[in-house]
Amino acid sequence: MSILESKDLCKTYGSGDNTVKALDHVSINIEDGEFVSIVGTSGSGKSTLLNMLGGLDRPDCGTVNIAGKQIFTMSDENLTIFRRRNIGFVFQNYNLVPVLNVYENIVLPIELDGSEVDKKYIDTIIKTLGLQQKLTAMPNMLSGGQQQRVAVARALAYKPAIILADEPTGNLDSHTGMDVISLLKVTSREFNQTIVMITHNEEIALMADRIIRIEDGKVSGTEEAGDGHVKE
Repeated sequence: MSILESKDLCKTYGSGDNTVKALDHVSINIEDGEFVSIVGTSGSGKSTLLNMLGGLDRPDCGTVNIAGKQIFTMSDENLTIFRRRNIGFVFQNYNLVPVLNVYENIVLPIELDGSEVDKKYIDTIIKTLGLQQKLTAMPNMLSGGQQQRVAVARALAYKPAIILADEPTGNLDSHTGMDVISLLKVTSREFNQTIVMITHNEEIALMADRIIRIEDGKVSGTEEAGDGHVKE
């Protein structure tokens, strides 16, 4: 069953001779529980696409449907609430709040929404990600890999249907990066998450179920991860 679908997404920046088509009628479909990598070179439009899929930016044309809801028909306020409750974000630069400790960073989305923390669920996430000994540590006391684990835990905290990860291994060494992706795969299965990940790293991309390739703002093909067979 499809949980995330875009149709004819367009986004243009600049004007005249400086016009750049970041997205040119992009249509994709992602199934519930799927782990998808979106791969492309710098400037291909992959990060713009992720921002549209997550409702962080609005397209010039086209639609995004998440769990049966057309997100761009919502007001900015309602879209913010929907995004917080249904989408978890993992950024390359972690985006942890420096004045909050690890536990406070993890539960922040829940507290911002005024909801009650499901302590048993949060404890399970913390154990799965190996953060039990770091809960009172501040972000500046953590390694890059540990900070990214906290970012993953925060993304999972509200039990979102979808995790969107933008170059989640970009600031990590190759070994730590593989560890983080392996943990994403584990949490995807354990907590029934759909994951969409932007990456330029082919080795990382192959750990997903499927790869969508973006070139010049368009989908150039899709392939089952690891089989090398491109579907037009």
